[in-house]
Amino acid sequence: MKQAIWLVAMTVAALELAFLRLGFDVVADVAYGTIAIMALLIACTFLWLWFERTTPLAIGMVVSWLGISWMAGWWWAYNLMGTPTWAQDHPALFAVLALPIVGAVLHFAVIQRSFGFHGLHFLWPVLGAIAVSCAVHVVHIGF
Repeated sequence: MKQAIWLVAMTVAALELAFLRLGFDVVADVAYGTIAIMALLIACTFLWLWFERTTPLAIGMVVSWLGISWMAGWWWAYNLMGTPTWAQDHPALFAVLALPIVGAVLHFAVIQRSFGFHGLHFLWPVLGAIAVSCAVHVVHIGF
């Protein structure tokens, strides 16, 4: 646990130092590209684990990490193309956002089974997250 905390602190420090030296755009481009590629590799690894039937969480991890990869890749490409206005609110982004949402739902289903529960109770955290997000939107923006 100490190693993970130390790694987070060092990564934040490195990104902040890079930001001070190189500016936001350079660091964002490199960071988005890095996470897009690493997340894709992780998704591929979990796809292999799913084919090997090593863990019930594998398919949820594939979908989650693929979604993270595509979201980071979207913003990476968006930044590299000079922030085109057509990409700011393109509906294809919802297909990308669907992946980590589905991955989270699959995770909640597996977590529920690990506690010995069955049925659709795993949807409560999903519905709760939707409700909180809607409430924040209403408070912040208005409906």
